[in-house]
Amino acid sequence: MTDHERLLQELRPGAFAIAYRMLGSVSEAEDVVQEALLRVHQALVTGTSIEVPRAFIATVTTRLAINALRSARARRERYVGEWLPEPIITDGGDDPARHAETADSLSMALLVLLESLSPEQRAVLLLHDVFGYGYAEIATIVDKSEGNVRQLASRARRHVTERRPRFRPTRQQQEELTRRFFAAVEQGDLAGLEALLAHDAVLTGDGGGKVPSLTKPVHGRGRIAGMLVTTWGRLNALIPGLSVRLVEVNGGPGARLHQGNELLAVWALDIVDGRIADVRSITNPEKLAHLGPVADLNSIVRSSSRRPER
Repeated sequence: MTDHERLLQELRPGAFAIAYRMLGSVSEAEDVVQEALLRVHQALVTGTSIEVPRAFIATVTTRLAINALRSARARRERYVGEWLPEPIITDGGDDPARHAETADSLSMALLVLLESLSPEQRAVLLLHDVFGYGYAEIATIVDKSEGNVRQLASRARRHVTERRPRFRPTRQQQEELTRRFFAAVEQGDLAGLEALLAHDAVLTGDGGGKVPSLTKPVHGRGRIAGMLVTTWGRLNALIPGLSVRLVEVNGGPGARLHQGNELLAVWALDIVDGRIADVRSITNPEKLAHLGPVADLNSIVRSSSRRPER
């Protein structure tokens, strides 16, 4: 491996960490990272001096991500149903998020919150609060004055802080609540589910119009518990070998739903004050492809509808 190749390899994780948090999409982040690394490579082969490679790649990646996010926003306005970030499994060794500096900044809840910020606000907040860049450095990266950058960071931080819960459970508490939640779902335990959910809990599905999914969020623990019990009963009837594998999703509790070795969905839970406040289900196959083989849920549903009733 040449020195140039070694440098590109070293820069990739940091570039991905920025791009994924900016875009909430593994595939879009990978595209940005590839372009950023290509620009580093071109600079190196033409003899351009890169005094601080980490700063150079952060600048290129952030600017590309801001442009990509502007384009993505337009596409997401036409998205069928609710848009959720692409999930990453953060308790495995081969996952692109293995280089993440802090799990909390990867959380599904935070990524959803960041969607309400402008691309520049999102970049400034992430670079300062997550990656530890100074305001002067960030001003150079986003090509704005330091005063402007400070204002952007302050507004973004206020917006996010107002909407984030102050108290988080311990990892052990999260694991226990997650285990009980999925056990109640599988057992059809309606009362047990209601006891685990916050009174104002929200259930959100993202099928992207590709597979059957919720088109609007469901609010309230009673409605959510009833829907989960009913839906799980139908899934069990439709899908032989349906199984749940508890995993860490974006640094928090969650699960993978499988038919054999094929992935059907990823569920991410957000736990606040000892109750499950959000359940997010991603079934859009395009958002699951980076996690391995994905089951064809539409074919499963069609095959089921053709079975003769007994």
